[in-house]
Amino acid sequence: MEAKKSKDERIIWEIYRRLFKSSEPEGDFDKLVENAIIDEKGMKHIPFNDYVIDLKKMDEIINTALKEFKVPKWRRQSFKFAIYLGCSPKTKDNERDNN
Repeated sequence: MEAKKSKDERIIWEIYRRLFKSSEPEGDFDKLVENAIIDEKGMKHIPFNDYVIDLKKMDEIINTALKEFKVPKWRRQSFKFAIYLGCSPKTKDNERDNN
């Protein structure tokens, strides 16, 4: 299945792996996808909201990966939108919560 994904999808999936590895509780994105419940329409339901990550840490992981994979600066925002609106862990803002 991995070979069939586009380069962009592989980058996004790698970022999801890193986000879930850094979430609370720590998660394995590949196992979440593998064990997802499939509804009557064939859609996978992944319990991504059961996992939480600090917003600052999430941004750091995303930015590091986009640089590592040499995603051009002009394309980075579209990757971020895809990740934020996709199945990433829910976020908490520790800085805002502490004020």
